[in-house]
Order: sequence, then C-alpha cells, then structure tokens
Amino acid sequence: MEFPFSKIKGGVGAPLGFVTSAISCGIKNPDATRLDLALIHSEVSCSSAGTFTTNRVKAAPVKLSQAHLRKGDLRCIIANSGNANACTGVAGIRDAKVMCAEVAKLLKLKTSEVGVCSTGVIGLPMPMSRIEPRIAELIEKLSPKNGSEVAAAIITSDTRAKEIAISVDIDGHRVRIGGCVKGAGMISPSMATMLCFITTDANLSSACLRKCTLECVEESFNRITIDGDMSTNDTVLVLANGKSGMPTIRRNSNACRIFRSALQYVMIELAKAVVRDGERVTKFVTVEVKGARTYLDAKKVAEAVSKSALVKASWNGGDPNWGRIIHAVGYSSARIREELVDIFINEKPSCLGGLQAPTPMDELRTIVAKPEFTVKIHLNQGEARYTMYTSDLSPEYIDFNRSEYAYWKQARKDGLV
Repeated sequence: MEFPFSKIKGGVGAPLGFVTSAISCGIKNPDATRLDLALIHSEVSCSSAGTFTTNRVKAAPVKLSQAHLRKGDLRCIIANSGNANACTGVAGIRDAKVMCAEVAKLLKLKTSEVGVCSTGVIGLPMPMSRIEPRIAELIEKLSPKNGSEVAAAIITSDTRAKEIAISVDIDGHRVRIGGCVKGAGMISPSMATMLCFITTDANLSSACLRKCTLECVEESFNRITIDGDMSTNDTVLVLANGKSGMPTIRRNSNACRIFRSALQYVMIELAKAVVRDGERVTKFVTVEVKGARTYLDAKKVAEAVSKSALVKASWNGGDPNWGRIIHAVGYSSARIREELVDIFINEKPSCLGGLQAPTPMDELRTIVAKPEFTVKIHLNQGEARYTMYTSDLSPEYIDFNRSEYAYWKQARKDGLV
C-alpha cells in the first residue's frame, strides 16, 4: 500500500493552533546555558490522553498529571530536564503544583488543564528559585516556530533531540501530527522510560483519542528496551485541538483507522529513535518472533531475547551467538519446543530445528558487525507474532552510568540537600 503520510517540519509546533517555547533555567547547573524548561500550549480547548510509568515508585509530576487527566482534558504541558522531581515527598508534589498553577494563572486556564513532566536525577529537590521566576518569560516566548526547541529542552543523557512531524489527509481534510521524545537510558517495556509529547490538529473525541493512544503506545514505546530498567517518570501525553477544521473523528470509523495508523507511525519512529540514541549503543536490533502459540508466548520470547545481557553483550562484540538467543527463548516461560526453533540473522539461518545451521560463521559475523540488523525467531507452533526494538550493551554504558551522583555536589552547593 502506498505510504499515505508526508513528513513536514516543526515537531510539536507543526499542528495548527499549538504554540511552544523553551528557555534555560540552569536547573541542574546554574552556570549552564542549555535549554531545560519547555512549554506546549494549545490556543483552543483539546482532547487529551496519556500513559504513564507502571513503576510503583512514581515521580510527583506523574502523580499530578494523572490526577489532572482524571478531572478532564489537558491544554498545556510544562516540562523540565535536569531534575526528575522523584522521591521528593510532599515538597515534590507542592513544586509540581506550583509549576502548573503559575502556568494556568498566566494563560488563564484551570490548573487541571496543565500537565507537568520532569526528567533527570532522582531524589533531589527541585530548584524552584530558578524555575518559578522564569515561567512568565517562558510564556512570553510562545510561538508556533519553537517545536524543535522543546525537543532540545527535554533531553538528559540523549546525544540529540528527537522529533517528527507528518501530515495526512483524512476525509478530505489536511491533518498534522507532531511529536518529540527524550530517552536514552533506563529503557524497558511497560511504558518505556522516556517523555513523549504529541500534538495534532485532528478533531477527535476524548474516547477515540485515548483508545488510539493506548493501542499505539503498546505497539511502539512498550516494545523497546535498552538496559531493562524502568524509570519513575515515564509519560506519553497526546493533545488534539481540532484546528484542522475537520468533523469529529469517532471510534471505529474509517477516519479513526487512518488517524490511528498515522499516530502509530509517529510513535514507532520516535520509539526507534530512542533505541538508536541509547546510552553508548552501537547496534539497533529488531527482534521478530513468529509462529508462537499465543500472542503472550510471542511477547515473552521477544522480551527475553531483547533484554538478555548476554545476548546484547555478544552483539556488541559482533558475535552471532545463536546459543545465547535460544537459551533466552528457553527461559522466557513461553511454551516452546526446542527441536522446532529456527533463528535467522537478517535472512541467514543460524539455527534450524534447535541445531546449528549450515550458514558459514563469517557470513553471520559480517551481518552482526553492522549497526543495524534483524533477528527472526520462528517457533513453528502457531500464528502469533511479536516485534521488539533493542540494542547492544557496551562497556562504555557501564562507565557512563557510574557517576550520576556527581550532580549532588551542585545540589549541596545550592543548599538543596
């Protein structure tokens, strides 16, 4: 089928009726000049949807945004990088509320119409003395041209900003969808560890948008892993304001199916970008499981292989070690039969019927030496399938993650701890 979407520029600022801004507050370091506070605002009312971390330890912004969504729809998102505002107790909830209330007051919104997101170091109090006085400036800078600045302002250990925008025709109306995401470490399924903001000028009922969002998150962000860790701040928020001028999209309509397909594309592209930008990652690997008895069996196998430290370490070394893959298949708790398992690296068989395939090892090494390849696992027991996107695991990843608490030195200097 011909690809129905066109890529456009602008990120979250591309859809009509959305304005964005970003400034530098020095949240992690008062001497730093990088952007670290961002705002997304719809000039008209929105439908909204969100998904959040399933970690039982949830950051204050997650708790507050969830509460606001339960009250109704969001119209605005304020987000910061450099501090997660997680494990900060009552003070953290108060700080998140202050951020929402200040934005709401200046934009003449209800406080519950503002979502708040944070990412960064866990356990540190928020430096509100550097944030609260700058919110008015953040609002003054609102413009439809600052979408890329939002993408830059939310990154932490990422090496680059990650954004996308597309346009698509739905029932004769041009609709735009824009998105940005941050995430590079602490990435695992179950609402993967990242922040993602998506805007659209499509006109959707809240019920339709929430259903589409839940389904598309399951098919994208819940299918990526880098290191198997799940954070405290994971959030996806989607805002739809209807400024395209189209009639309301209803659930189960043809227009809904087209929109869902476009939203899925945006989320999958952003999810893949997270894996490609993983902390000290050198390989992007697609793991495809086919022939499982059930969807759950296929999922278990894909997750076991994608998360295996041994498998990921072998990929880092350019080693096409199918033995490590099949051992992960075996402990996945899926119902499998060893003598039926086939494993392919790209299209080259490395294991057939649970035994070494005749493909020369040098051919497999050549494939695994590449920055991207696909591992296909055929269980040959049914029709169910599941796909995940993962990476290798490098020695540099360990080195990179040994020194986060150097940030506490600045916090002590600021008098926060």
